[in-house]
Amino acid sequence: MHFHSPSSLLSVAPSNWFMNSIAFWTFLLLGCMCIGGYFMFRKFLKVLPKADGKSKLDWQNYWVERSRPLWSDEMKAFLDQLVQPVPGPFRDIAKHSIAAEIGRIAVESNASEVTREHCIKGYIVATPRRDNRFLVTFLEKNGIDYTPYKHLVK
Repeated sequence: MHFHSPSSLLSVAPSNWFMNSIAFWTFLLLGCMCIGGYFMFRKFLKVLPKADGKSKLDWQNYWVERSRPLWSDEMKAFLDQLVQPVPGPFRDIAKHSIAAEIGRIAVESNASEVTREHCIKGYIVATPRRDNRFLVTFLEKNGIDYTPYKHLVK
Protein backbone atom coordinates (compact mmCIF):
# COMPACT_ATOMS: atom_id res chain seq x y z
CA MET A 1 0.00 0.00 0.00
CA HIS A 2 1.08 3.47 -0.80
CA PHE A 3 0.14 6.34 1.53
CA HIS A 4 0.31 10.02 0.62
CA SER A 5 1.46 12.55 3.11
CA PRO A 6 -1.02 15.34 3.99
CA SER A 7 1.16 17.95 2.32
CA SER A 8 1.07 16.12 -1.01
CA LEU A 9 -2.76 15.94 -0.88
CA LEU A 10 -3.03 19.71 -0.49
CA SER A 11 -1.09 20.31 -3.64
CA VAL A 12 -3.34 18.01 -5.70
CA ALA A 13 -6.87 18.70 -4.38
CA PRO A 14 -8.30 22.24 -4.37
CA SER A 15 -9.02 23.60 -0.96
CA ASN A 16 -12.51 23.48 0.47
CA TRP A 17 -12.92 27.26 0.80
CA PHE A 18 -12.00 27.73 -2.85
CA MET A 19 -14.65 25.25 -4.02
CA ASN A 20 -17.22 26.88 -1.73
CA SER A 21 -16.42 30.33 -3.11
CA ILE A 22 -16.77 29.04 -6.69
CA ALA A 23 -20.17 27.54 -5.80
CA PHE A 24 -21.25 30.77 -4.06
CA TRP A 25 -20.32 32.99 -7.02
CA THR A 26 -21.94 30.55 -9.45
CA PHE A 27 -25.27 30.72 -7.61
CA LEU A 28 -24.99 34.49 -7.13
CA LEU A 29 -24.35 35.15 -10.83
CA LEU A 30 -27.04 32.68 -11.88
CA GLY A 31 -29.51 34.41 -9.55
CA CYS A 32 -28.62 37.85 -10.91
CA MET A 33 -29.04 36.63 -14.48
CA CYS A 34 -32.45 35.17 -13.63
CA ILE A 35 -33.61 38.42 -12.02
CA GLY A 36 -32.33 40.46 -14.97
CA GLY A 37 -33.95 38.06 -17.41
CA TYR A 38 -37.27 38.38 -15.61
CA PHE A 39 -37.25 42.19 -15.96
CA MET A 40 -36.10 41.99 -19.58
CA PHE A 41 -38.94 39.57 -20.35
CA ARG A 42 -41.46 41.93 -18.73
CA LYS A 43 -40.11 44.78 -20.86
CA PHE A 44 -40.34 42.54 -23.94
CA LEU A 45 -44.01 41.82 -23.20
CA LYS A 46 -44.71 45.56 -22.99
CA VAL A 47 -43.45 46.14 -26.55
CA LEU A 48 -45.46 43.31 -28.14
CA PRO A 49 -48.37 44.69 -30.18
CA LYS A 50 -51.86 44.08 -28.81
CA ALA A 51 -55.00 43.38 -30.86
CA ASP A 52 -55.22 47.04 -31.93
CA GLY A 53 -51.67 46.95 -33.34
CA LYS A 54 -50.11 49.15 -30.65
CA SER A 55 -48.07 47.97 -27.69
CA LYS A 56 -48.54 49.06 -24.10
CA LEU A 57 -45.50 51.35 -24.45
CA ASP A 58 -46.94 52.86 -27.64
CA TRP A 59 -50.14 53.72 -25.78
CA GLN A 60 -48.22 55.17 -22.84
CA ASN A 61 -46.20 57.40 -25.19
CA TYR A 62 -49.38 58.41 -27.00
CA TRP A 63 -51.17 59.52 -23.82
CA VAL A 64 -48.11 61.33 -22.46
CA GLU A 65 -47.68 63.29 -25.72
CA ARG A 66 -51.40 63.94 -26.11
CA SER A 67 -51.73 65.33 -22.57
CA ARG A 68 -48.42 67.24 -22.48
CA PRO A 69 -50.05 70.70 -22.96
CA LEU A 70 -52.50 69.99 -20.13
CA TRP A 71 -49.80 69.70 -17.45
CA SER A 72 -49.05 72.70 -15.23
CA ASP A 73 -45.85 73.05 -13.22
CA GLU A 74 -47.85 72.52 -10.03
CA MET A 75 -49.24 69.19 -11.27
CA LYS A 76 -45.78 68.07 -12.46
CA ALA A 77 -44.48 68.75 -8.95
CA PHE A 78 -47.43 66.82 -7.50
CA LEU A 79 -46.60 63.87 -9.79
CA ASP A 80 -43.00 64.02 -8.54
CA GLN A 81 -44.34 63.83 -4.99
CA LEU A 82 -46.54 60.84 -5.87
CA VAL A 83 -43.65 58.82 -7.32
CA GLN A 84 -41.31 59.63 -4.42
CA PRO A 85 -41.77 56.22 -2.68
CA VAL A 86 -40.70 54.35 -5.83
CA PRO A 87 -37.05 53.20 -5.63
CA GLY A 88 -34.69 55.46 -7.61
CA PRO A 89 -33.77 53.07 -10.45
CA PHE A 90 -37.46 52.47 -11.26
CA ARG A 91 -38.78 55.99 -10.60
CA ASP A 92 -38.57 57.31 -14.19
CA ILE A 93 -40.36 54.29 -15.61
CA ALA A 94 -43.06 54.48 -12.93
CA LYS A 95 -43.45 58.23 -13.47
CA HIS A 96 -43.92 57.71 -17.21
CA SER A 97 -46.57 55.02 -16.81
CA ILE A 98 -48.42 56.98 -14.10
CA ALA A 99 -48.27 60.18 -16.20
CA ALA A 100 -49.69 58.23 -19.16
CA GLU A 101 -52.62 57.02 -17.07
CA ILE A 102 -53.24 60.51 -15.66
CA GLY A 103 -53.06 61.95 -19.19
CA ARG A 104 -55.51 59.36 -20.50
CA ILE A 105 -58.00 60.18 -17.76
CA ALA A 106 -57.65 63.93 -18.34
CA VAL A 107 -57.97 63.71 -22.13
CA GLU A 108 -60.92 61.30 -22.01
CA SER A 109 -62.75 63.61 -19.61
CA ASN A 110 -62.17 66.55 -22.01
CA ALA A 111 -60.41 68.52 -19.29
CA SER A 112 -58.66 71.77 -20.11
CA GLU A 113 -55.85 70.91 -17.70
CA VAL A 114 -54.65 68.08 -15.50
CA THR A 115 -56.05 68.49 -11.98
CA ARG A 116 -55.12 67.05 -8.61
CA GLU A 117 -58.12 64.71 -8.89
CA HIS A 118 -56.85 63.38 -12.23
CA CYS A 119 -53.46 62.81 -10.63
CA ILE A 120 -54.84 60.92 -7.64
CA LYS A 121 -57.16 58.76 -9.74
CA GLY A 122 -54.45 58.06 -12.34
CA TYR A 123 -51.94 57.24 -9.62
CA ILE A 124 -54.33 54.74 -8.01
CA VAL A 125 -55.28 53.14 -11.35
CA ALA A 126 -51.67 52.92 -12.57
CA THR A 127 -50.33 51.45 -9.32
CA PRO A 128 -50.25 47.63 -9.34
CA ARG A 129 -52.77 45.98 -7.02
CA ARG A 130 -49.98 44.30 -5.06
CA ASP A 131 -48.77 47.76 -4.00
CA ASN A 132 -52.15 49.06 -2.78
CA ARG A 133 -51.15 48.74 0.87
CA PHE A 134 -48.11 50.98 0.30
CA LEU A 135 -50.23 53.30 -1.84
CA VAL A 136 -52.80 53.84 0.93
CA THR A 137 -50.07 54.32 3.54
CA PHE A 138 -48.34 56.92 1.35
CA LEU A 139 -51.57 58.80 0.60
CA GLU A 140 -52.60 58.90 4.27
CA LYS A 141 -49.11 59.92 5.43
CA ASN A 142 -49.12 62.87 3.01
CA GLY A 143 -52.68 63.92 3.87
CA ILE A 144 -53.99 63.22 0.36
CA ASP A 145 -57.74 62.56 0.34
CA TYR A 146 -58.49 59.53 -1.80
CA THR A 147 -62.00 58.76 -0.48
CA PRO A 148 -63.73 59.41 -3.88
CA TYR A 149 -61.46 56.71 -5.33
CA LYS A 150 -61.54 54.22 -2.45
CA HIS A 151 -63.48 51.80 -4.67
CA LEU A 152 -60.42 51.59 -6.95
CA VAL A 153 -58.18 50.51 -4.07
CA LYS A 154 -58.81 46.89 -3.19
